[in-house]
Amino acid sequence: MSVIQNFWNLKLGELKEVLEDNGFTTYVANNGKAAAMLILDKLIPQLSPSSISFGGSMTVVDTGLYDQIKKLNKVKVIDTYDVQPPMAERIERRRQALLTDLFITSANALTEEGEIVNLDGTGNRVAAMAFGPKNVIVLVGRNKICGDLDAATRRIKEYVAPVNAMRLKRKTPCAVTGTCADCSSPERICSVWGITEKSSPKGRIHVILINEDLGY
Repeated sequence: MSVIQNFWNLKLGELKEVLEDNGFTTYVANNGKAAAMLILDKLIPQLSPSSISFGGSMTVVDTGLYDQIKKLNKVKVIDTYDVQPPMAERIERRRQALLTDLFITSANALTEEGEIVNLDGTGNRVAAMAFGPKNVIVLVGRNKICGDLDAATRRIKEYVAPVNAMRLKRKTPCAVTGTCADCSSPERICSVWGITEKSSPKGRIHVILINEDLGY
């Protein structure tokens, strides 16, 4: 194990205790592949969902989890990542995702005080984390950990949002300049904040802390 990995193992272990005190079921994985295997081999059999869906997340895709879940038998997968259907159908899938047994996503930031922080364009991800799906799994790479809520919101506005706007080819000022302009563009992706301080009910939200830089 490298010095950097050992450092983060200590930090993630401390954060795990904080999250558990806040009611989150928490795990630490050495890398994205290990996180995906934890979900496929342990959490899904344990939770036994009949339906699964997703909130927007590069981490879910990059770990290979998205492709693996689509291959599961006897589980209804509501694919909110498929961009082929008409927009009306894609929105309907996001609505149906709120009623699934298991919702899998990531976070834009996670504070050392155990707060999960997200900023959505339409709010489907933060809505599902707050209420609806029976269980939620949140994958969090170590690069998303921030000291406090102020640092988390800065990270999201100054880095996460512009990078995602570029990735999605949105016609926003930040996609051109890399700097948030608090714009009024119809393609703005910053509309709905979600700050999850506690898991209610306790244990509903499962957080997997990953000792690897993943996602934005």
